[in-house]
Amino acid sequence: MNNRSSLRILIADDNETDRIILNRIVTSEGHEVVMASHGGEALQQYHDAHPDLILLDVLMPVMDGLEVARKIRQFSDPENYVPIIFLTSLIDPNALAECLDCGGDDFLSKPYDRTILKAKIKAFGRMRSMQAKLGDHNRQLLIEQQVAKTIFDRVAHSGCLELSNINYSISPLSVFNGDTVLAERKPDGGMHLFLGDFTGHGLPAAIGAMPLAEIFYGMTAKGFSMEEVLREMNNKLSQVLPTGIFCCGCFIGIDFYERIATLWIGGLPDIICYRSKTQEAEVYGSENLPLGILSAEKFNPKFTGLSLDFGDELFVWSDGIIESRNELGEFFGEQRLLDCFNDTPQESIFHSILNRVEQFVGQANADDDLTLLSVKMVDIGELGLPNYKNQRGSLGGPLDWSLSYTLRPLSLKAFNPLPLVLSIITEVEGLRNLSGQLYTLIAELYTNALDHGVLELDSAIKAAPNGFAQYYLKREQQLEAVDQGYVSFHIHHKPLNVGGRLTLTIEDSGKGFDIDQVQQRMESNISYSGRGIPLIKEICDEVAYSSTGNAVSVVLTWPLASTD
Repeated sequence: MNNRSSLRILIADDNETDRIILNRIVTSEGHEVVMASHGGEALQQYHDAHPDLILLDVLMPVMDGLEVARKIRQFSDPENYVPIIFLTSLIDPNALAECLDCGGDDFLSKPYDRTILKAKIKAFGRMRSMQAKLGDHNRQLLIEQQVAKTIFDRVAHSGCLELSNINYSISPLSVFNGDTVLAERKPDGGMHLFLGDFTGHGLPAAIGAMPLAEIFYGMTAKGFSMEEVLREMNNKLSQVLPTGIFCCGCFIGIDFYERIATLWIGGLPDIICYRSKTQEAEVYGSENLPLGILSAEKFNPKFTGLSLDFGDELFVWSDGIIESRNELGEFFGEQRLLDCFNDTPQESIFHSILNRVEQFVGQANADDDLTLLSVKMVDIGELGLPNYKNQRGSLGGPLDWSLSYTLRPLSLKAFNPLPLVLSIITEVEGLRNLSGQLYTLIAELYTNALDHGVLELDSAIKAAPNGFAQYYLKREQQLEAVDQGYVSFHIHHKPLNVGGRLTLTIEDSGKGFDIDQVQQRMESNISYSGRGIPLIKEICDEVAYSSTGNAVSVVLTWPLASTD
């Protein structure tokens, strides 16, 4: 269209007199005219002149108007719809109906009524104008949608989903997915995974996934515990989601050192732990409400702990999998899903589930997002420690500083100081690349000070394979009862010509221990416990215990990143 009021109109009529009359009427209204004297010329003018409206005679040589209309509708762009008004002397209802069936939008009887003709041109002009506006809005919507999709993908998929022990598949019903899969490494080498299924589909559901992903990735990378991340996610969603919108989910925390998985399932279908050695599938059901329903005060997550052997694999899916329907309206169901675990080799289970769902649905249209996630227990050596890259890789941030920080009973009971301490230390930009090692170091030293110093727990409890459960039960009981004692952090950082030097001292109020005796025991240790001191020595340049054993100082130097 030239503008909103002036149209380019193609007049196709083999009668020269009629063309002249129409031309005068149309041009007098301020419109531009393109003319054709037969059907073949009309089709050519349609392609060459790009008219906004076509006045098309039914009976013409070379190609009649009906055929011209059919070809135009066959090859025209649906987003650039050009109205066709047939010009006819026909009065037979069937013939007039055929004009509309072959692609016409209206017809005008000969001889022409000037008032009617002008009114119809004006009406179809308004339609073209509205179509142009809708096209502009649609193009702008697509651009905004693509930008939003790019941002969403960068936020929601910025973790470690590419790792070799993870399989996932997301099949969205629309551009934006109502399902969310998140995975991120913890600074100590562990991993957090989350599969979320928001009520609804598309953009409204995806909007909820944005704050969810930001909290998940940010807090996991800083070393916050699974419960702390979950509480923050629930708190945020309960604040921002409207009534009736919530997020069913499964949160998995994996400790690759101790081969433990911790599960939180809230409103999502049962999940499967497939045992590699016995080829048995263990089922674990939801024990929690979805995220975003309960207030922060009422949110009390329940967890399930699992000991895993190498090769054991956890499978999680959204309800779109078991509620997929075939052309008869039947659900795929849980039994067909469980059959995949009973008659398929482990390495094929993941793809077998997807293939069977696809075959079951067949030509039926999907009516929900389909998401499947699996994660396998592997040796930490296959994954390595996470690498949190320093974006600037230079000497920056606070360089010459000291800090002392003491936690007393009320704080020891309820507060995890590790993310805070790690955050302060990694303000030194050169130490940011060492976040994983630093977190491991701080966690080991703090756990030793709290468990063995303040709570006086004995690691020998963990010597048996099932001793971990007893140990952590006793730890929980004694931590609840603690009413005296402290753990102090003393941190010093000094810049060097080629980097910096970090000195960390952790002191507790305990009775201490004979460090020589403990070190000898560590050297011959083959049990599950006791990896702490050797691990600390691997990370640090210097390790020194006080004579009483209730304070340990470690030194770690870091070099400037190479500028080559």
